[in-house]
Amino acid sequence: MDLRIETDNYIVRNACFDDFAYFLEWENDQDMTKYFALDKNRKMEDVVTEAFAFRNDDSVIDCAIEDKKTGKPLGRVIISRIEKHYNSLDITKIYVGGDNRGAGIGSEVLEGLLKHFFEEMKMERVTLDYFTGNTRAAALYRRLGFVDEGVARNACSKDGVYYDLNLMSMLSNEYFKR
Repeated sequence: MDLRIETDNYIVRNACFDDFAYFLEWENDQDMTKYFALDKNRKMEDVVTEAFAFRNDDSVIDCAIEDKKTGKPLGRVIISRIEKHYNSLDITKIYVGGDNRGAGIGSEVLEGLLKHFFEEMKMERVTLDYFTGNTRAAALYRRLGFVDEGVARNACSKDGVYYDLNLMSMLSNEYFKR
């Protein structure tokens, strides 16, 4: 599925091969990926294999966040569990990489995604999750209107260690009430 969403400053678009080197660099930054279910020492083969698997799955879209002014990739978004029958999807991964973290990019991009999902795609439900302890992500998601649903215990693993995921969602009526 092709996706292109523009905000004031950024474009969310389907990832391409040129983005993979950025993804690899960011996904090997242990400080940045502290709260990601990614094993250490990812290789380009891992990123490429994952990306091609996503391209063969109609329920997943692998995207890059691009700076409108420079055209440079700034982060990644993976949307999955796109369920047209139930009008729902999951923001499975979203991050801003490198020195761009903490600049409000994630907030603007998430706002753009939600607008597209609820207003254009007519989604009823959008979900996401975060590692227990990731207070920064939790605060952003709550500020945008996501509601806590519970904790999925030992829902993912990283380097052989299991972690809990906090589940959140937003319904269309909640989006339009904001």
